[in-house]
Amino acid sequence: MADEIKKLKFKRSTELQVEVVPLYTLTTVNKDHLVTPHRTNFYHVFLFENCQPTHYVDFTPIKIEPYTLLFIDKDRVHQFDKLLNYQGQVLIFTDDFFCTTENDTKFLRSSILFNDLADKPTINLNKNDFEKYTNICQSIKEELSLPADNSKHILLKNLLHNFLILSDREKRKQGFTELKKGADLDYTLLFRDLLESNYLKLKGVNDYAKLICISEKRLGQATAKVLGKSPKEIINDRILLETKRLLVHSNLSIKEIGQELGFEDPAYFVRYFKKNTDTTPVEFRETYLKK
Repeated sequence: MADEIKKLKFKRSTELQVEVVPLYTLTTVNKDHLVTPHRTNFYHVFLFENCQPTHYVDFTPIKIEPYTLLFIDKDRVHQFDKLLNYQGQVLIFTDDFFCTTENDTKFLRSSILFNDLADKPTINLNKNDFEKYTNICQSIKEELSLPADNSKHILLKNLLHNFLILSDREKRKQGFTELKKGADLDYTLLFRDLLESNYLKLKGVNDYAKLICISEKRLGQATAKVLGKSPKEIINDRILLETKRLLVHSNLSIKEIGQELGFEDPAYFVRYFKKNTDTTPVEFRETYLKK
């Protein structure tokens, strides 16, 4: 897609695609990139220390409290606030690093940490509990500094896995419900993965039900139980999110945005957007550009 949202990739020269970066280094070296909307092909876990910035994930401002963990999935559009008063560090890693087995992939996709099936992407901690996570990050940094050997990837992956399991447990302790394992979750996750790859060309529920080899009714039962939404609502949500991204972060015309998203009739695209958002694409763009 020819949008103007910059996509940052993990350094190809890095053999093991996991890293812990101090935020003061990041905000000094990459300031211009950070304060503009961007996507990455890797996952972020921010460990905010004694600071209170506002971090923007798509169209949601997230107000950070001291000693907070913030989880951002790959390919989400986010940006730093312009004050750049960020203290702490960020743990980043790729699918290639973590997902060496099918179970790894399933763990990451069904976890309540990165998955936007859970509404709140943060975990608030006290200073003592926060140190458990910074200690693991320190162990990751120390292991990365050692010479390469056959056990290095395994050790680093185990440290990262421990970090994520501890985070998952803490999030559930704070009242977030674990996604119930089973066929409904499996169908829902598969549907969302297929949607992410195909939403530009496939917009019918039946298209996805066929790909999953289940009926539309069964897919609807699954998404209703897991997300409380119908498959059609989820398809609309994904299309509308990308529409909003292009309206705010690109200079494409309304007609061009509709075409990018697979709408051949510009008038129908405008009606579709207004029906689902109660505003026209032009009004939405003007509202956000004024902020």
